[in-house]
Amino acid sequence: MTSKALIPFLTVESNGRRYALGEGQSWAIGRGDGCAVVIPSRSVSRLHALIQRRDAGDLALVDLGSRNGSFVNGVRVSVPVTLRHGDQLMFGDQQVAFHNPAQPELVLAAGTDTRDEPTTALNTHSLATILVVDIRDFTPLARTLPESLLSQTIGTWFLRTGQIAQQRGSWAQKYVGDAVMAVWAHPREERVGEEVRRVLEAASEIDAATAEISRTMGLPAPLRIGAGINTGPAILGGSDYTALGDTVNAAFRLESATKGIGLGVALGERTHHELAAAVRERFERREVELKGYDGASVAWAISFEGLRETLRG
Repeated sequence: MTSKALIPFLTVESNGRRYALGEGQSWAIGRGDGCAVVIPSRSVSRLHALIQRRDAGDLALVDLGSRNGSFVNGVRVSVPVTLRHGDQLMFGDQQVAFHNPAQPELVLAAGTDTRDEPTTALNTHSLATILVVDIRDFTPLARTLPESLLSQTIGTWFLRTGQIAQQRGSWAQKYVGDAVMAVWAHPREERVGEEVRRVLEAASEIDAATAEISRTMGLPAPLRIGAGINTGPAILGGSDYTALGDTVNAAFRLESATKGIGLGVALGERTHHELAAAVRERFERREVELKGYDGASVAWAISFEGLRETLRG
């Protein structure tokens, strides 16, 4: 058991409030009363950010698509950032200090100037598969749930979704509102089919975890998700593990298209092509209108139940 003197905590500069990060796996940060860390400022979203305990025991900060952003030591958070003792966090216009007495503080040497260091490289047109998973009808659900249950639910879902993607080999995850984007890079073309299958396995496991969260949280209606998966060239890299390009945009559009298709999972053509023949034949060919694209696009769709059966076979 961790000594109380060694428990990580946050301090809010404006009011001196201290919030222990001892028990639990996630802590919601926002101005809503149900948040574990309440910051009463209009510049802070009701559900602004999340601190998660990871498998190794360290803590990471996730921005939940907040209007004014979350920052660690002046750098905007776009993917989960592992926190270190002494880090300075900003939520809107509110400064918060992170303390972890069990962890040594990293101090930048006086006079160190990193402005002239080489820019972190972007690897243009790397082959990648993008998975976008989104909670269905989240806005009306959020209006009916107490804020404490809402923050606990979304925090648990983000935590489990990120864990599953990492366990299945995802290169990076990004959290956008009530959606998660996970990226699989394919440096070796001969292994793309094998890696795409892992993406499908991740989507199936995320759906199962979502159902389990619904049961354990006692929600008035079950959580449901949609998944869009697309393979193609993308810009990968940078200090914030960026994934950019048409392949990424199409993955988001495919996820949105599942609502009209009536099935939980939609694949782009390259993703479908990379699957083994016995798996490919289980998907239905659909023509869909993807926002921002001219004319009809082809998607290959399947229900989550059908996906589970296909992966078992």
